[in-house]
Amino acid sequence: MKVALLGNPNTGKSSIFNLLTGLRQHVGNFPGVTVECKVGTIIHNNEEFTVTDFPGTYSIYPHSKEEELIYHVLSDKNHSSFPDLALFVADASNLKRNLFLFSQIYDLKIPCVLVLNMSDLAHRNGVIIDLNALNKSFPNATIVTSNARAGLGKDRIIAELAKAKSRKNLEFVPFLSNARLHAKKEFSLHEEEAEQRFEKLNKLLPSIVSQKSIEKRENQSRKIDKLLVHPVFGYLLFIIVLLVIFQFIFSFASYPMDAIENAFMFFSRSLNDILPAGIFTDLICEGILPGIGGVVIFIPQIALLFFFMAILEESGYLARVVFMMDRLMRPFGLNGKSVVPLMSSVACAIPGVMAARTISDWKERMITIFVAPLMSCSARIPVYTLLIALVIPDETILGIFNLKGLVLFGLYFLGIVAALGVAIVMKLLIRSKEKGFLLLELPSYKTPRWGNVGISVLDKVKIFIFDAGKIILAISIILWALASYGPSDRMKVASEKATEIAMKKSLNKDETASLVASSKLENSYIGIMGKTIEPIIQPLGYDWKMGISLIASFAAREVFVGSLATIYAVHADDDNSATLLEKLRADKNKMGEPTYTLASGLSLMVFYVFAMQCMATLAVVKRETNSWKWALIQLVTFGIMAYLAALVTFQLLN
Repeated sequence: MKVALLGNPNTGKSSIFNLLTGLRQHVGNFPGVTVECKVGTIIHNNEEFTVTDFPGTYSIYPHSKEEELIYHVLSDKNHSSFPDLALFVADASNLKRNLFLFSQIYDLKIPCVLVLNMSDLAHRNGVIIDLNALNKSFPNATIVTSNARAGLGKDRIIAELAKAKSRKNLEFVPFLSNARLHAKKEFSLHEEEAEQRFEKLNKLLPSIVSQKSIEKRENQSRKIDKLLVHPVFGYLLFIIVLLVIFQFIFSFASYPMDAIENAFMFFSRSLNDILPAGIFTDLICEGILPGIGGVVIFIPQIALLFFFMAILEESGYLARVVFMMDRLMRPFGLNGKSVVPLMSSVACAIPGVMAARTISDWKERMITIFVAPLMSCSARIPVYTLLIALVIPDETILGIFNLKGLVLFGLYFLGIVAALGVAIVMKLLIRSKEKGFLLLELPSYKTPRWGNVGISVLDKVKIFIFDAGKIILAISIILWALASYGPSDRMKVASEKATEIAMKKSLNKDETASLVASSKLENSYIGIMGKTIEPIIQPLGYDWKMGISLIASFAAREVFVGSLATIYAVHADDDNSATLLEKLRADKNKMGEPTYTLASGLSLMVFYVFAMQCMATLAVVKRETNSWKWALIQLVTFGIMAYLAALVTFQLLN
């Protein structure tokens, strides 16, 4: 059975979804629309319910691209996702606002279960609901109460879902006579129907809802908001929150990261000793394992980032950030709602670009989509942390601030400044007669529900591992092959020359093997590619091996680390026990100087702040804008910005 989970924003819909489906959920795609929703399953008495968590909205008639999905599904009974049941989640403490959308869903004659969530909040606010009177107004619906954040109401909801199917054949009693689903463009009919619904709801509500004084509760909320959304202190607190998050991520993630790296090294050495020498062993130990290990090692940092993001959203603080930042965003051609896509882009630019659908103004939406990839995403974390660990000293500032954490914060801050700078330019270039506005409801402050936080983190990490893992595995194998093979004559000559030089210098067996491996790598297919682009990237402080990693990372930024791991695994045949960091620190250029210095390392970091190195994001931008124009403009613009910024950084510090 197909169940549509519907409701207004901030009613606890996600908590209900997590309560019912737990870990049995995934992201679902809908044909014909560019929207993704979570889909989960419930098993009850050998019957399976498929629950789709639709975007929160205030009306069945959409005001944003994201909300169009509900109309798209419910207006077409032949749609593959048209529901057998509607599970509507309402905020029991604000029933009047919620019942408008519910009455629209109810009049579509879909069997409905009305969940009065946040019953504890309603009780604390003095709200009393007469369930019998409410049921008389919607006789074909069943009503249950819940407190999803406390884990209460799951069994009652599932029981009513099972019963609701049997109510489908009962004589239907509409809430509003002659109600029907109008076409999206019939605005006057929408307004007329809305007036009729509100008029009837206003007459019924006094007999359904009674309320005691909640003045004390409101005053407490206002006191907190006076600090958190203050025009000065609000911004300072938000910066402090971000700074603490990045310090925590860098400081505490290092321990599990070291353990993961050591485990992969041990596994690689063990397999190399056990398996017979040959191409298959080289592929596993020098190609697959270093590539995968280069991604898995950064799971602790990514998990911590998603953990803090989930807490900010669960607590209600993120909505305050949106409200507060609207004042700051307006001069840049954005609005407060742009903050959510931009902050989502810190995790991944793809959901960030898609989240821009909630912005109704075309110009503000396009600017948000365009600058979202400049926010440093989680795919950049492997690059940043590797380079920071490589070239930034392990020191503290003022005895408390970790220098590496400050550099990481600085890179994120640079991305934000760049995004706002580009937004100003686009505001001047793009002409639009529409005037944007922000309509936002601030949810009540809540203690985060740790079950929701855990599920959110697990989902995001799973997506990162499997989406990145497929790319990494494929590219690692390709890179290994390109690094291990080359034109046969050229490889043979390189090997013979290296052996001859080793004999003249009286090098030992290990030193000879290292020299031969280095010479063969330089003359392999990947070496030839690197040498070709080396003159272009040399002014930035990069050598041909870095160039190969830059090319590979256009598939996905995090591939940079995996490709370096693969290249240096092939390059350093004599020392498989050395970590990637140790190999990079020991690497020397033609002049015999360290390849990775403070200048070249920071140049690389700055390059990755700006560069549009993610083919998946380009594809999503094309899909969201219905044109390759914006995606190609992003690719060229950010590429030029990255090159120039990296060039200036290296030349100043070198």
